[in-house]
Amino acid sequence: MANTYVSTTNACKMCTPMGAALVFKGIENAVPFLHGSQGCATYMRRYIISHYREPVDIASSALGEKSAVYGGGPNLKKGILNVMRKYDVDLVGVATTCLTETIGDDVGRYLFEFREEFADLPLPELVHVATPSYSGTHMEGWHAAVRSLADQVVKEKGASHGGVNLLPGFLSPADYRFLRGLGERSGVRFTMLPDLSRTMDGVIWDDYHSLPDGGTPVADIRAMGGAAGTIEFGMSGGVAESASGVLERKFGVPARKTMIPIGLRATDAFMDTLSEFAGCDMSEKDAFDRGRLLDAMVDGHKYIFGKRAVVYGEEDFVIAMCSFLGEIGIQPVLAATGTKSERFGDAVLEVLGDVCVDMPVIRSGADFKDIEEEAAELAPDLLVGHSKGYKLARASRIPLIRVGFPIHDRFGGQRILHVGYEGALSLYDMLVNAVLEKSQDECPVGYGYL
Repeated sequence: MANTYVSTTNACKMCTPMGAALVFKGIENAVPFLHGSQGCATYMRRYIISHYREPVDIASSALGEKSAVYGGGPNLKKGILNVMRKYDVDLVGVATTCLTETIGDDVGRYLFEFREEFADLPLPELVHVATPSYSGTHMEGWHAAVRSLADQVVKEKGASHGGVNLLPGFLSPADYRFLRGLGERSGVRFTMLPDLSRTMDGVIWDDYHSLPDGGTPVADIRAMGGAAGTIEFGMSGGVAESASGVLERKFGVPARKTMIPIGLRATDAFMDTLSEFAGCDMSEKDAFDRGRLLDAMVDGHKYIFGKRAVVYGEEDFVIAMCSFLGEIGIQPVLAATGTKSERFGDAVLEVLGDVCVDMPVIRSGADFKDIEEEAAELAPDLLVGHSKGYKLARASRIPLIRVGFPIHDRFGGQRILHVGYEGALSLYDMLVNAVLEKSQDECPVGYGYL
């Protein structure tokens, strides 16, 4: 009898509400709130802290056996009141978990009742999103939370302000800082949703702060309906209607989707789209960085051309990374993501069609057991992805280029720059040096000069 079920042994993904919690961490004076058991919030806090090295508060309705039988509405309302008392919040982002979705809690109704019962209090924005882990990955939780913010907080078109909404997806704080700087250099008013540039990579405090500085102001989110356009990074789809689609449908804000700008071609495309909406020219700094990237690609081509790489992680990140590797002469031989996506394979083939003769093996809905089995047959020279690939890299004795999330076995993962010409140059140096270091270590006599 044929096998009809294969268990996950080492998932290439994280749980769905974790993505939503990280989105809410990118909103100014906001608190993520998980409607479920206490263990969900505790696990996620620990997992996030070990990557970002920042304090992370995630509230919980802390449901027990009684709530699982009779419903979690009273716990949810009491928990929101506790958050309001402890923090000076502008927004509470409520994400459901497996437990509350399974028992059928109607969170939208609970929040409606909360607003009615406590109408005499100065209430924060209350946003809810359904994120049971059995419905997908952390990235689907991320996309759903961004969509909920656009749908529930932006209530009217408002005055046209000529700015650009930027939905960058799940990137590092260094990437968000780069994008903020790009807007300032180009004279463009960005409303970046979310913005983790300071909330998840901040400064040391002399005194206790209940919430970190930074994040996208709620007032700016409310004004997104008056933007000149929305640029959303990602090609794989995410939710059925993304946040940019919501803004276009409800308020007529033109939407453009572009690949995460990792590498030359993707950054060029992003710059062109930005110019289309904002009418701006590329800044002197960015033009110079583009030239430096091209110069480096010429200098390092002989070291990395023809190398073979396994790439894994979030689907949109993998698509963009494959595009970058292909254009610098590295052959992706396996592209894998934990997300079950119909669009993923087509998108990988699309970005590699002009730069690679041989197309990679493509795996969506993969776990690391699948990746290990495929990699054993493909003889890669490099692994490109987060730190969960270390076991495979160690067993295969090949370099692991740590990018994306999570990076738990190295320091500074939140400060890795991936996007823009500057980010591509940094990644290029990492790749070339990893190849050189392996060659140097394996040389029987060693060498100190190239």
